[in-house]
Amino acid sequence: MDWQSWHGDYDVPGSSLARRLAVVQEQVRSALDACPPGPLTVVSLCAGEGRDLLEVLPTHPRRDDVRARLVELDPRSTAVAEESIRVAGLSGVEVLQGDAALVDHYRDLVPADVVLVCGVFGNIVDADIERTVDTCRQLTKSGGTVIWTRHRGEPDLVPTIRGWFEEREFDRVWLSDPEAGFGVGVHRLTGRPEPLKLARSMFAFVGYEQLGG
Repeated sequence: MDWQSWHGDYDVPGSSLARRLAVVQEQVRSALDACPPGPLTVVSLCAGEGRDLLEVLPTHPRRDDVRARLVELDPRSTAVAEESIRVAGLSGVEVLQGDAALVDHYRDLVPADVVLVCGVFGNIVDADIERTVDTCRQLTKSGGTVIWTRHRGEPDLVPTIRGWFEEREFDRVWLSDPEAGFGVGVHRLTGRPEPLKLARSMFAFVGYEQLGG
């Protein structure tokens, strides 16, 4: 997969990715707005160029309260994210180039106030999606928010993913309309976070094309 070309679709007005990004950014703003006063933490899995957070945070009133880590394997994407951070002066945000599936990459920042799992669920097998949802109980603090995405192509797994979150004491805050053509979900943990289990991998990144998407 040429990720640079794929990210270019975000810049095409009216494209599905551009519309989905706008929705995710709106939900990121809302999640930050809802955080209690004081320092807060954000982690982003398979962060890509970090647009969902890095195009919101520079102008958000909580920008200086945020400590965030974006985990991404692709070096060209991490370079773009690092430049965005530098230009915006976001001293509390860092990029870690590595496998976002490895739980240890998040150990010193979780349970977090906001967990971003965007662009992940359409690229991994169903069992790994459920495993990642389950691990979100370890990554998210009580009252914290998970924002996630999944395509609406057949089989449409969005209702199932929503159910997996809600079985694990996450309340649904918002879910995009099926007519949007993409799935964006927001869930808030009402239960207590589970202890982080280190030296584990949440998923194997297979890729949308290999999964028959």
